[in-house]
Amino acid sequence: MVPSTTVALDLSRLLSRADRDTATGIDRVELAYAEHLLRSEPDSCFAALGPFGRIGLLPRGGAAAFIAGTAAVWRGEATARRPRIAALARRLRIGLTWRGTGALAARLQRAPGVPVYLLVSHHHLDRPRAILQLKQRTGARFVCLIHDLIPIQYPEYARPGRAAQHLRRIETAVALSDGLIVTSAVTRDALQPHIERTGRNPPVLVAPFGVDLPAPGGVTAAGEARSPPDRPYFVYVSTIEARKNHLLLLNMWRRLAEEFGRDAPRLVLIGQRGWEVEAVIDMLERCPALRDVVLERNRLPDAEMVRLLRGARAVLLPSFAEGFGFPLVEGFALGVPALCSDIPALRETGGAVPDYVDPLDGMGWRAAVLDYAAADSPRRDAQLARLAQWHPARWSDHFAAVEALVAEVAARG
Repeated sequence: MVPSTTVALDLSRLLSRADRDTATGIDRVELAYAEHLLRSEPDSCFAALGPFGRIGLLPRGGAAAFIAGTAAVWRGEATARRPRIAALARRLRIGLTWRGTGALAARLQRAPGVPVYLLVSHHHLDRPRAILQLKQRTGARFVCLIHDLIPIQYPEYARPGRAAQHLRRIETAVALSDGLIVTSAVTRDALQPHIERTGRNPPVLVAPFGVDLPAPGGVTAAGEARSPPDRPYFVYVSTIEARKNHLLLLNMWRRLAEEFGRDAPRLVLIGQRGWEVEAVIDMLERCPALRDVVLERNRLPDAEMVRLLRGARAVLLPSFAEGFGFPLVEGFALGVPALCSDIPALRETGGAVPDYVDPLDGMGWRAAVLDYAAADSPRRDAQLARLAQWHPARWSDHFAAVEALVAEVAARG
């Protein structure tokens, strides 16, 4: 990322997700960083946590093939083959067994200037020993990206034990990092008390993510090749989990189906099923009223997601907590308005463009959906006018800011 600095980007999360047909937001971020380094930094290298808890070097050619293949699978390219990419990921992980830290240490020790180890997922932040050993052996500086502190702030929405695990991650980040990246002031402010308790003062960069979506196409995952609904519809792009507030939408859509029958607007849910959402799954699988109005799409490549987003009356984001809000900016980039929860992170990301509704205000969501579903919706037209003045953040701006942070960290020696 910086001509005089060798950056070792950790791909541990991508390797662990090689068997997935679709990507989460964090997956997309690690992939964007990897593709950027391949394009712009020939002296960069790639690392990952090995089976014995040490961070090792990935061969550049193998890493490049894995990155390209993963991008092709997630973007729905016709020639992409997920089993082939998963097999490559297994070979890369096995290779770490005997490469250990030796190859990575040698690579970083002979690099000009001060090298930087970059981790942009939370993958092994709860294992500080591996990172500390790498720093001590190579003299590398450590820069990491913190996506959010939601499991700590809202433990009721996390799996059991996840709050304690995420606290260990944050403690590792603030204790060992030489620079921190966050994507919102909301996350920066939540992180600040943890930094202050350490007595350290690493620079914290607020750098929103960019938008990079493929053109819509007809390629879909197996069993998913269906056209968008022939009536007005709304899209919610999210893993199905408690903090995402799917239950509010499903109860509302059940009532809409009962009241309007076939004239009810449709709801398209794009995302995999998560954890502890039995009530949501029960409604999706057992509620007769929802069968004709709610469509669930668990495995969609990006190109098909784009096609569905472009035809939507609005993107919905009724969640209780967010760190950034990727679907919001993705929808905006495609010219699609949004109805959002009135929470700080989405306010920061969306600014004055969306219409905001309290995540507990069922009647407010109903009124907004019915208004936006109408062919002549003044409320929707007003947001489209605001959206016309919106300019998407670019990945190039994000990476330029990160490169400046890396240069600052490396210059401290």
